[in-house]
Order: sequence, then C-alpha cells, then structure tokens
Amino acid sequence: MNRKITKTIRVRGVPIGGGNPIPVQSMTNTHTDDVAATLAQLRRLEAAGCEIVR
Repeated sequence: MNRKITKTIRVRGVPIGGGNPIPVQSMTNTHTDDVAATLAQLRRLEAAGCEIVR
C-alpha cells in the first residue's frame, strides 16, 4: 500500500505522520463531570497501550 508523504506533527510529544508508527488513539465515553469514572477509563486505556485520548 502506498502512503502519502506527510509532515511530522506532535501531540503532547507523540509524533504523528512523517513515517512514524501510527499511534493508538481512543475517545472517552464517560461524562466529563464524572471525574472518577473518566480517570478510571483513562488508566484502562493507558494500560491497553493507548497513546492519545480525545
């Protein structure tokens, strides 16, 4: 598969594009006002290898 050449950008130190490995990303599905549930979900995502959470 041919990939388009792109510039590298960084999201909080994680390189994206420019031939770098594709980072694992996810999104939370908790209510952001439920801080405990959101933090618990973030920790599970981190343990699973997620590098970027939106």
